Amino acid sequence: MKMFSGIKKFYNSLTPKKKKIFQFSVGGLSVSVILFLAFMIHVIVGLPSIEELENPQTNLASKVYDINNNLIGQFFIEKRIEITKADIPENLEKALIATEDRKFYEHWGVDVDRIFKAIFKTIFLAKPQGASTITQQLAKNLYGLRLGSENFFETLTRKVREWISAIQIERNFTKDEILEMYLNTSFFGRRAYGVYSAADTYFEKNVKDLLPHESALLVGLLKSPYNFDPIRKKDNATARRNQVLMNMYDFGYLSKEDYEKYSKLPLDIKREKIIRETNEAPHFIEMVRKQAQEVAARQGKNLYTDGLNIYTTLDINMQRVANKAVADHLKGYQELFDKNWSWNNKEAIVANLVRNAINDLEEYREAANQTEKDNISKKYQNDKRFVDSVKKIAQTIETGFVVLEVGTGEIRALVGGQNQKFFYGLNHVSQIKRQPGSAFKPLVYAAAIENGLYPAFSLLNEKFSFKGWSPKNANGAYGGYMTLRTGLAASVNVVAARLMTEGYAPIYKVVDIAQKLGIKTELQPVYSLSLGTSEVSPLELANSYASIANQGIYVEPIIIKMVTDKNELLLEEFVPESKEAMSKEAAAITVNMMEDVINAGTGAGIRATFSRPAGGKTGTTQEYADAWFVGFTPTLCAAAWVGFDDRRVKFTGWYGQGSSAALPIWKNFFTDWYKESKEPIAYFNLPSTVTTATFCRESIERGDGRLAGPNCGAVISDIVNSKNLPIECDLVHRGLKGSESKKTTTNTHDGGSEW
Repeated sequence: MKMFSGIKKFYNSLTPKKKKIFQFSVGGLSVSVILFLAFMIHVIVGLPSIEELENPQTNLASKVYDINNNLIGQFFIEKRIEITKADIPENLEKALIATEDRKFYEHWGVDVDRIFKAIFKTIFLAKPQGASTITQQLAKNLYGLRLGSENFFETLTRKVREWISAIQIERNFTKDEILEMYLNTSFFGRRAYGVYSAADTYFEKNVKDLLPHESALLVGLLKSPYNFDPIRKKDNATARRNQVLMNMYDFGYLSKEDYEKYSKLPLDIKREKIIRETNEAPHFIEMVRKQAQEVAARQGKNLYTDGLNIYTTLDINMQRVANKAVADHLKGYQELFDKNWSWNNKEAIVANLVRNAINDLEEYREAANQTEKDNISKKYQNDKRFVDSVKKIAQTIETGFVVLEVGTGEIRALVGGQNQKFFYGLNHVSQIKRQPGSAFKPLVYAAAIENGLYPAFSLLNEKFSFKGWSPKNANGAYGGYMTLRTGLAASVNVVAARLMTEGYAPIYKVVDIAQKLGIKTELQPVYSLSLGTSEVSPLELANSYASIANQGIYVEPIIIKMVTDKNELLLEEFVPESKEAMSKEAAAITVNMMEDVINAGTGAGIRATFSRPAGGKTGTTQEYADAWFVGFTPTLCAAAWVGFDDRRVKFTGWYGQGSSAALPIWKNFFTDWYKESKEPIAYFNLPSTVTTATFCRESIERGDGRLAGPNCGAVISDIVNSKNLPIECDLVHRGLKGSESKKTTTNTHDGGSEW
């Protein structure tokens, strides 16, 4: 009260003129105070909370690892992977401090001396200077305090917020923690957020392994990733790097000799990695992304910002072998096809292809009206280069190749298409369904074996008609009885067809066992199913073969083993479903028969380079539309499909058979993989319940209606002598010592191309 009374007394003593001056001064001061308070409220409202300061949130890339913990992919908005202080090499820390903040270990978040010096140089010497400390720059990175294009008021607001936040950060974190967070949150250009990503992007190195001149380049990028980009602006980048090295020398962090040595070195940037990020398993990574996104959603996480760790089943070394096997085969095969393919007399197909391609053009889709669309359509229809490009795309051979581990269901390698640089293209392993042709026959034979038949069971290899259906052999050869073993090895159509039409492998039984083995697609219950007319995906067919090789145990294919959060705490673990699909005895017999496909049948071409135990089956559909080979060793199963996206484009002759178009991929992969991996040879296990007698039952009924049993040798002698029929007593199995079989000479043409 006394203060206000004194002010009033002072005011009354003033002259009228001085009273006006006093009123103006007080009014101005009041307005200034109000504006200052309003400004500070504005500043404070935009500050991060204490909780945000203590628990800063950064966008972290989720990492994808292969079976051996090799980093094979990332999902990110900002490509950022965190490191700890222990990962930061001394030369990187020194380069950063010498260039960005020499008093880092002395100030309390704001360098007051540096601020006044910067103001003086900017205003009086016309040399704009920055005064932000590392802590202030961290505040920008963490809390989005940078406003982009700013006016004076916005710049002032940001600076005050930086100062306050920097002081708060210094109160809550140690200097080492601040340094660690700064390097983890800074942008280094080329989508690299954080020094881990920067070291990998520019040098393909771990941060720990950075040399002084490499650290200097990365620190130099902090000033302006665009202006000092080492690819587009190499001279600028070199000069900036050398300036950082000079800073280190000036500050006593480098000797003169080291400065001269490092400043003369080339940038040595991994140009290819920077220009485009490649991935050796893009279709697999996309499958992982979709599943991982579901996991993230269930766990309340964000796949692109929460730094999840995704551990997959892929073996990157095996993937590289698979990529090479596919690329090497298709390069020459595409040339062969191009020489034999002609668009003559296919004008309607070409017109349709061109029309569809035009409809997909952005220019056409965004046309203002139908008249404009018609004009665009005419332009491209008459553009020979455009039409030729459409034809070229249509006649490009496509492929799907997948490798599963027998027994675990884990996908070890996956080539989803010929173009491995197209990340989100059609996955020809899981996203297509095509007729498998003769590659489906092992499932028919498996149903017959499960139904009580055996390899020596004989069926008549002659034409027949059943309810209007008359299947034919692809090679046109018929005659006499043929055992199941020979029928499968030589891919004889009428033998497979008779199994179904004569009730030895009824349709319902084939459908049931196929679905239990791993075919998810609904199968058409028709007799031609015995020749593979119902469409399936390569992954499904590979899984069904793997189930047979796994003693009849179905295992659901998986691509992710587990997902953890950024701190490696387990979020979800994946254990594949498994169940018995067929008896182990029937599976072992089927495997044994499929071995003969490779040893002496349509897959015999494999033995030119591959000598390990293996079984499999070729497949060719009508008019050489699709070519298949699916096969397995005791440890791995793989399926290769080769064909075209447009089904109207087909192979034109023998080279479109499964044994020519698809088998070489399988052969080259397995030959090269086992040579590279040097895995010991494994053999198929024979269940103790499978004996010589299992393979030695006779197919011709005796007079009393019973099938010949364990004493088949005498029975066969009796039947052969009395009936003179071409009977084979099959004793073949790699697990039976001293067993030999009589081999029947057969035509090994893949029988799937005729129904």
